[in-house]
Amino acid sequence: MKPALVDFHCHLDLFPDPVSAVRDAEEAGVYTLTVTTTPKAWPRNHELTHGTRHVRAALGLHPQLVAERSAEIAMWEEYLPQARYVGEVGLDAGPRYFRSLDLQKQIFTRVLQKCAEAGGKILTVHSVRTATMALDLIESQLARKGQVVLHWFTGSKSEARRAVDLGCYFSINCAMLRNDRGRDLVAALPSDRLLTETDAPFTQVGSRPTAPIDVKETVEALATLRNVTLKDLAQNIGSNLRTLLDGAGVSTDP
Repeated sequence: MKPALVDFHCHLDLFPDPVSAVRDAEEAGVYTLTVTTTPKAWPRNHELTHGTRHVRAALGLHPQLVAERSAEIAMWEEYLPQARYVGEVGLDAGPRYFRSLDLQKQIFTRVLQKCAEAGGKILTVHSVRTATMALDLIESQLARKGQVVLHWFTGSKSEARRAVDLGCYFSINCAMLRNDRGRDLVAALPSDRLLTETDAPFTQVGSRPTAPIDVKETVEALATLRNVTLKDLAQNIGSNLRTLLDGAGVSTDP
């Protein structure tokens, strides 16, 4: 039996046909976490993934949307008891979003505080140009009362080491491995903290947007980068997923 594939961060509700996207991931047997960008998207995504074996939804409030949707944090809090997974959440200090950074910090702080109060949540965290800031908040507000996966991490090696010390995991996609800096960073990450993702549909395979099944491309690239067999790398990712879920008190099925 081939090891299962893991896509720990994608946006199936942003596909042209979300119902088919969820069904395709389920039928392919890809352990998939589909994130939401606003709390308003949660009920539909929760419904779409209810009863699936391999696909789960996460409750999010994307930092890039905080300037327009910060008031939805009340709705996010209302839905939190329904959600084991939280995302996409975090911080973004890119040029288009820097003006809202203070507000983003307020929202992310609230998210972390509420997750700490609830306990047992698994968060997929966005940290563009804010790795140290995000880790400061994770350390002070979540305080290991939840599990954090850093999505598409682009911080420094020293920031990555700090994240490891804080218990964080990293979800890797193919786009991260297309330049020397990204490959160098990923090569330095400990093998027991690696997960895979597509961030579909925001990455591409050839000329088309990715889907969860395309995470196999990332597994192949990671196996080559780390000089291990494809089977061993896939088993490593699967083992890391089980450890992550166990740490949050979730059954070994995601």
